[in-house]
Amino acid sequence: MTPSISAERVGTPRLTLNVLSVPGSSGDPVLFVHGNVSSSAFWRSTMLAVADRYRPYAVDLRGFGDSDPAPVDASRGVRDYSDDVLGLLDVIGPAHLVGWSLGGGVVMQALRDRPERVRSLTLVNPVSPYGFGGTQGADGTLTHADGTGSGGGAASPDFVAALRAGDRSADSPVSPRTVLRTAYVVPGAGFGDEEDAFVESMLTTRIGDDHYPGDSAPSDAWPGLAPGKRGVLNTLAPTNFRIDDLHEIASRPPILWIRGADDVIVSDTSLFDLAHLGAIGAVPGWDGTPAQPMVTQTRAALERYGAYREVVVSGCGHSPHVEKPAEFREALLAHLADAAS
Repeated sequence: MTPSISAERVGTPRLTLNVLSVPGSSGDPVLFVHGNVSSSAFWRSTMLAVADRYRPYAVDLRGFGDSDPAPVDASRGVRDYSDDVLGLLDVIGPAHLVGWSLGGGVVMQALRDRPERVRSLTLVNPVSPYGFGGTQGADGTLTHADGTGSGGGAASPDFVAALRAGDRSADSPVSPRTVLRTAYVVPGAGFGDEEDAFVESMLTTRIGDDHYPGDSAPSDAWPGLAPGKRGVLNTLAPTNFRIDDLHEIASRPPILWIRGADDVIVSDTSLFDLAHLGAIGAVPGWDGTPAQPMVTQTRAALERYGAYREVVVSGCGHSPHVEKPAEFREALLAHLADAAS
């Protein structure tokens, strides 16, 4: 019988979360955590593929999918999200955590705060341990003390408007469907019959200062904006989020870092980093601010951690679990088996 996926709203002391699971599956629990402007729907195929060996779950973070739209206090970094995940682990038990993009930062924070709840970690094109934007160098040095160049003001207002309007078309370069086709994956990658579901998933993103993209503040330095203290993008501002001390955990579970070679979102030359966009002339007035070397920063932090393996998937962008599912699942299953041995 082909397995199916069920959705359940799970109450925790913090909020009620929408959680997907596969009825009848058994084995160690594996919890999948999605990225920004998405939901648990992006994990459905992966969950079904591993359900014969593991007990998969996927959670909607607050403000996405069908979980409660509780406000996001970005002054805590991603801890509103990671504490929600840890609250779910108190219900389902210690688990292997798999985090994609923003979710990579969330699961890193969960590991840092409560390592006893984490059997292993898989980072899928994760945000840098120094956040997104506003830093330079392998050690994540702040370019400006206020985090200029990162946070809620860095989002495209046209993309935010398209999300708010529920745009399902491919008529605009900033519609969710077009961004899915051109940024979440390498151009030309197919989604089969899942594309509409992924667009609907993106459109569940709550919009506003407490959610996406968040608030912002003015800055005297280029490009004129600094992060705020509310909402999604500010959780990843380097003034709010910095997690380069994973190596200080006494007992370190193994980490798999798997990424697409052609990612344009999390990259040393990210097309979503205002500093890199300035360098290529896409944002006016560039003052020479260097781009954030996101991949280099992640590698430096994991080298200090020690117990990790990096897998680079060729011909793949930001979403290897969607673009190259066979290669992704092979690496994930090998990692989970190694962690259990």
